[in-house]
Amino acid sequence: MNRDLIETLRTAISGESEKPITLMEVCGSHTMAISRFGIRSLLPETIRLISGPGCPVCVTEITYIDYAIALSRQPATVVLSYGDLVRVPGSHSSLERERAGGADVRIVYSPMQALETARENPDKEVVFCGIGFETTTPGSAVLIKSAAEKNIGNLSILGAHKTMKPAMSALLESGTAIDGYICPGHVSVITGMGMYRELCNEYPIACTVTGFEAEEILVGILSLVRSIQNGGDPVQNAYPRVVREEGNPKARSLVAEVFEPSDAFWRGLGSIKGSGLAVRREYETFDAYERFGLEVEEGVEPKGCRCGEVLRGVCTPAECPLFGNRCVPGDPVGACMVSSEGSCAAWYNYS
Repeated sequence: MNRDLIETLRTAISGESEKPITLMEVCGSHTMAISRFGIRSLLPETIRLISGPGCPVCVTEITYIDYAIALSRQPATVVLSYGDLVRVPGSHSSLERERAGGADVRIVYSPMQALETARENPDKEVVFCGIGFETTTPGSAVLIKSAAEKNIGNLSILGAHKTMKPAMSALLESGTAIDGYICPGHVSVITGMGMYRELCNEYPIACTVTGFEAEEILVGILSLVRSIQNGGDPVQNAYPRVVREEGNPKARSLVAEVFEPSDAFWRGLGSIKGSGLAVRREYETFDAYERFGLEVEEGVEPKGCRCGEVLRGVCTPAECPLFGNRCVPGDPVGACMVSSEGSCAAWYNYS
């Protein structure tokens, strides 16, 4: 950490902040970094930072969790999930509780581990819980293509992949007061800068892509302040060593081959048109929804939990009555307290 550079950037931001502006980050890694580095404390009172729907675990709807739980209760079925998702409460249980009760629920770190699990357990149905934004979707696409090419017949994916631009648009349409987006670095590696240019053509908003170190975040904030207050180019790439203008066309092409746009439900935002990715008909044999056809009732959110409002930037985690009382990282009530990238967990650990 370059303290001299941080002080220079802090001074520059303070000197150019003439009017109140609100900036929202839409990346879980940014949410955690902003709290960990104490970025809010470095900014003048004119700049307000709020967290948006950038944590994939947090925005995954509760009905999806309930469906995964229902799958874990099926005979001879193995459910594979990333670690954080296992702990997210469903309406009445969680994958973690089901595992404690004897269900075969396993934590994986890569989609391709699902392929190996399916090969090693030919007498069982193996289901991979595929969630996340543009960053993780290519991995799920590779998994499905590989399973098809290798004729793995006992593998399917319970998909909840989402795309970021429709959600960013939905927030602006909902009336959430946002002057600028601190855009996600990892997602932008795949998407490139084009979707932000489209967004800024449609709405009076500024967008800057930035990295995850304290200096990089402050550079991004300074870029946004200048764009908003001086009327410059509303789209800036402050992470050029990683993010290219064109992104990763090969990854996007792979995703488009396996998935197609669909409506998706986001915790706190509801159903957003075209924001999800469903498995294409050509690969539907690997779609867990099609394969199992289970009926699951609409999920019930925990009483008193304001996670949805936190994800919209309507309130801070500390304004939720459960925060730090009934809801703590060791015993979370809402999804935003589960993941290390969740707003509530970040506030609890660092604020």
